[in-house]
Amino acid sequence: AQHSTAQHSTAQHSTAQHTGENSGLEKLNLTSKDVFTDNISKIGQLFPEVLTEKRDEYGRLRPAIDFEKLKQFLSEEIVDGRESYEFTWVGKREAIAEAGRPTTKTLRPDLDESVDFENSENVFITGDNLEVLKILQESYLGKIDMIYIDPPYNTGKDFVYSDKFQKTDEELKEEMELLDEEGRQVVGLTKNEKTSARYHSDWLNMMYPRLRLARNLLKDSGVIFISIDDNEQANLKAICDEIFGEGNFVATFVRRTINSGKQDSTTASVYHEYLLTYSKNFDNLRLNRREKSEKERLKLYPLEDEFINSRGRYYISQLDKGSLQYSDSLNYPITAPDGTEIWPGEGFHDKSKIFRWSKEKVKWGLENDYLVFKKQGERWKVYAKSYEYRDNNDNPVVPSNPYTTLDYITKEFSNFNATPELNKVFENKKFFDFPKPVLFVKDLLKYASKQDSVILDFFGGSGTTADAVMQLNAEDGGNRKFILCTLDEEVADKSAAKEAGYETIDQISRERIRRAAAKIQEEHPELVGKQDFGFKAYKLDSSNFKDVSAHPGQFIQGELFDSVSNIKEGRTSLDLLFQVMLTWGMELSLAIDLEKVAGAEVYDVDQDSLMACFEDEISEEVIRHIAQAQPLRAVFRDSSFANSADKINVSEIFKELSPHTKVKVV
Repeated sequence: AQHSTAQHSTAQHSTAQHTGENSGLEKLNLTSKDVFTDNISKIGQLFPEVLTEKRDEYGRLRPAIDFEKLKQFLSEEIVDGRESYEFTWVGKREAIAEAGRPTTKTLRPDLDESVDFENSENVFITGDNLEVLKILQESYLGKIDMIYIDPPYNTGKDFVYSDKFQKTDEELKEEMELLDEEGRQVVGLTKNEKTSARYHSDWLNMMYPRLRLARNLLKDSGVIFISIDDNEQANLKAICDEIFGEGNFVATFVRRTINSGKQDSTTASVYHEYLLTYSKNFDNLRLNRREKSEKERLKLYPLEDEFINSRGRYYISQLDKGSLQYSDSLNYPITAPDGTEIWPGEGFHDKSKIFRWSKEKVKWGLENDYLVFKKQGERWKVYAKSYEYRDNNDNPVVPSNPYTTLDYITKEFSNFNATPELNKVFENKKFFDFPKPVLFVKDLLKYASKQDSVILDFFGGSGTTADAVMQLNAEDGGNRKFILCTLDEEVADKSAAKEAGYETIDQISRERIRRAAAKIQEEHPELVGKQDFGFKAYKLDSSNFKDVSAHPGQFIQGELFDSVSNIKEGRTSLDLLFQVMLTWGMELSLAIDLEKVAGAEVYDVDQDSLMACFEDEISEEVIRHIAQAQPLRAVFRDSSFANSADKINVSEIFKELSPHTKVKVV
């Protein structure tokens, strides 16, 4: 969808008509965010000496980096092949490269599958999530509060996500040096299927670019949760440490999956899986406190009642405790208000007791009124305050872990409850084998989201995340929004889903969301019309614009007239609008108004953020109407204007009525 003057000229089209040259109107680049060029620009800002150029496949000069020069700036001595700590696998370099490649694909609105398309701000996308994540890079860069994904667990079965950079057996053996010079397999170096390098490499090649792109979408205060089992837990931790940074690791939580161990286990009965949690920037991470029950409060704070001051409600707990990990640095005296030395334990130098805080933190606590002294008979005790609430800036009042435990070991969070829960939605028909419990995902939302958060799940599966978002909104009056992405994977033949009339997984997911929304509204009729129970549905597809970026020799004479219009057959004005919105970095959930002006359809996105008209012919009256609205951006079809003079006229009208509007053609 890149249109250059030279390419249109070779197609024997009017350069002025189809490229906007000398017309005052520029072409809108309709590919996704070019991460490579962006990275080159950032490196060039630090080391301008390493910037260079190279020609692409069409012979055009593109910015590039001189890596040999860059090495000189990054190291005093370059020693090739030196040992270093790294985690690698066959295909990693290609996986990294794939994350940076732009895509020409787009998202097309599916009005028939949507619910309340005009008003809903929720988004449901059908298609390969790698391409979808690339498309979302501009519109949702740094805008996602929380990501939860439940990716394939790599249990040894074929991948549904079969990426183009997966290795064939021959390519893998060659890269691993398992083939001799004549292409024969080297005897004695093969392994069985599950322990072979390909078994893990294919999964890592699938996950790596998706996680790298997902990180870009998170807010600086955002967090990602990833469910995984023993098959790839260690490898997932390694690539997440690399992508998100070890310093942004939050925790690995454990979730019970079944209510009892597997009866056919011959070694250990495994009934758990893991939840890896990473922040975008640990220093900016803000997590919510779980409200404690009265029983939990009495257990944690058995000696004292609650207190309230200007900072909010707090409890106090003893600063000293017994410990098997005794440390001299934590066994020291604290001076009481009357000058008495307070030691951990019973007030004397007890080698079995320590304080929970270091000397430095005690000094901080004294200076900031976080310590409480109480005299019990002749002895002093020192207590630390623990706040339940945050200050007015939504910052934790106490610099400590706000969520002491995420306990998902209990049976209520197991799949034993999740499967009947989902089956009930579909009238006791089993469509999914391993759905996640709504209660589990809802608890993650309580932990990591605010009432207006945007939640992304790009392995959407059965739609649990959307269900959890709607349920929690109904409970606390929130306005959280979800973005779900899942494949249109075909359901198995002779399955319950097939018998029920479903052809693909995404159909079941959307129906689950519809039914869940209906159930919530039935139980809470007061929320009807007040909360968002719909979603905008989109499908991944090829660009709405024909590929006209070709060499002269690639054109066939019979196809020249077919290229006069660069818009594909069957694509609607709404299709074009959303591709333009994504290209310009606008969110899919924005409100869109449609009006008729002099017989032409004019779209207004987000109250004059973008106005567009894609009619075959556009009158001056329509142009003036749009210009008088003074939108931030305006876009038209290139072929709507008969010649260069018409384009110049459009440019002059906007210069007169709305000089600040960014005007483009597609």
